[in-house]
Amino acid sequence: MYSIGNEEILMQQKVAFLCSRKVPQGVAVKARRWADEQRELGRCVISGYHSPLEKAVLCRLLLGTQPIIVAMAQGLGRIDPEWGAHISAGRLLVISRYAESVTHPCESKCYQRNKMMMDLADQVVIAHASPGGKLELLCAAYPGKIFFL
Repeated sequence: MYSIGNEEILMQQKVAFLCSRKVPQGVAVKARRWADEQRELGRCVISGYHSPLEKAVLCRLLLGTQPIIVAMAQGLGRIDPEWGAHISAGRLLVISRYAESVTHPCESKCYQRNKMMMDLADQVVIAHASPGGKLELLCAAYPGKIFFL
């Protein structure tokens, strides 16, 4: 695994947050409320922050001071410049299974990234898994660890 940031964050209790790209109405409100709660409780959240709703959750989490882990489905060559201050502060860790030469995520890389996050997390929260989608399939492999919003 490749990383940038505070690797000690991996030792903390972690909750993974995942969501399909398309979500039904009402899910976004629940997810934003959940993100605010995690921020206030100081919980470490790991996610790919790839889908639109996952990105919205990251924006809310970055307002706090709790640790955050970003799991990328590509190499670490293209880190968001806005993350620099959070990395320097020791509260953000960016991880990837892929070397820097891997510059674009694809469906299989996203699936492997999601599996990695679910393996690393103590608990997994799913905002929405599209019926018949890859995320729904992956959830079936983690009974007892998955919670739906």
